[in-house]
Amino acid sequence: MTANRPYLLRAFYEWIVDNNCTPYLVVDATVSAVKVPMQFVQNGQIVLNTAPSAVGNLQLGNDAVTFSARFGGQPFALYIPVNAVLAIYARENGAGTVFTLEEEEDEAEIFSNEFDDDSPEPEPPKPKKASHLKVVK
Repeated sequence: MTANRPYLLRAFYEWIVDNNCTPYLVVDATVSAVKVPMQFVQNGQIVLNTAPSAVGNLQLGNDAVTFSARFGGQPFALYIPVNAVLAIYARENGAGTVFTLEEEEDEAEIFSNEFDDDSPEPEPPKPKKASHLKVVK
């Protein structure tokens, strides 16, 4: 099956906008192919206002989120691979979700090993790491 992150991302985005709230994306700017204005990146992350009134040509695709926005008055075309999106939430109340990279990678590895007869037994799951995200208000 395909990854569910792009579908969840679109659903949460629509839900947040339908409830007259402002959708914010938390993006891991260290992921390869991410194109964001690096001068606004803090601790490897950037928080982006993706409200329809704040961005142009928003595309929430299966592989990437793309849109144009202004930063310091200058236009910028953003490209964010879906796996670089760490969270989506409503600015007004924090409602949304956090995506975890470790879980997806572990599940994909275990799933692929189940069908590989020559592979060794999968390693036990690694302990969950504490989130490195901060609540931004």
